[in-house]
Amino acid sequence: MQPLLYSELVPWYSLVDPPEDHEDEAVCFQSAFEHIISPRPQTLLELGAGAGNTALHLKRRFTCTLTDLSPGMQQLSREQNPDCEHVLGDMRTLRLGRTFDAVLVHDAICYMLTEEDLLAAARTAFEHTRPGGAAIFAPDTLRETFQDTTETLEEDRGGRSMRGLMWTWDPHPEDSTYQVDFAFLLRDGDTVQAVHDRHVEGLFTRDTWDRVLTQAGFRVEPLKRPLGDGAFDDIFLCRR
Repeated sequence: MQPLLYSELVPWYSLVDPPEDHEDEAVCFQSAFEHIISPRPQTLLELGAGAGNTALHLKRRFTCTLTDLSPGMQQLSREQNPDCEHVLGDMRTLRLGRTFDAVLVHDAICYMLTEEDLLAAARTAFEHTRPGGAAIFAPDTLRETFQDTTETLEEDRGGRSMRGLMWTWDPHPEDSTYQVDFAFLLRDGDTVQAVHDRHVEGLFTRDTWDRVLTQAGFRVEPLKRPLGDGAFDDIFLCRR
C-alpha cells in the first residue's frame, strides 16, 4: 500500500513539497552530469520522479522522461511538466528498451527496503544508461549519517493551508529501515482534518551502496549535494 501522501493526499502534495525547494539540487545534478558525460548529455531518465519537482528545473537543460509508480503523483507531474514524456512503472522492473545519457534516481530510492530491491533498481538504472553516460542516486540519508529529526511544516497555497510535523526516527536500529511519520492539519475553507501518514524507508551503509551499485555494473564515486545553509552530504555519481 502506498503512503497517503502519494495516494489520498496527492491534492495536498504541493504544500508539503514546494517545487522551488528543488532548484539547488537540480543545479547540482545538472552540473555533475555535464562534467562527467561526453559528448554533451541531452537526454535524462528520472526513476521515481514523483510530482516532477526536480524535473521542473532539469527540463530547461535536458529532454526528460519521467517515471513513477503512483498514478496520482504522475498526474501532478504531467500538469507541471506537460512537455516531458511520462511513463507509469516500478523502478525495480521497468524496461523501456532504450538508453539515456543521464539517469536520476532521487529520494524515491528510499522506498527500496531490502538489498534485493536496491539492486533491482540499480540494475534498471544501469540498463537505461548509455555507455559513457552516468546515473545519480540520491538517498535522503545513509546508516552512518542517520539522525532522528523533527521538522515543522507550514504552507499556504491556492486557498488551502497545511500545518504539520515530520518525525524521522529509527525504531529498530538493527535492521535496514527507518520511519518517517507525518502529522498533518489540513485546512480547506472552514474545514480542518487531522491525518497521520507513515512512511517506511530503506537505510543502508555507504559500503552497501557502493557494493550494490558496483554489482549493477557502475563505477561509483561520491558527489557532494547541497542541503542549504552551507551544508552538504554525499550521494552517488555512477559512470557507465
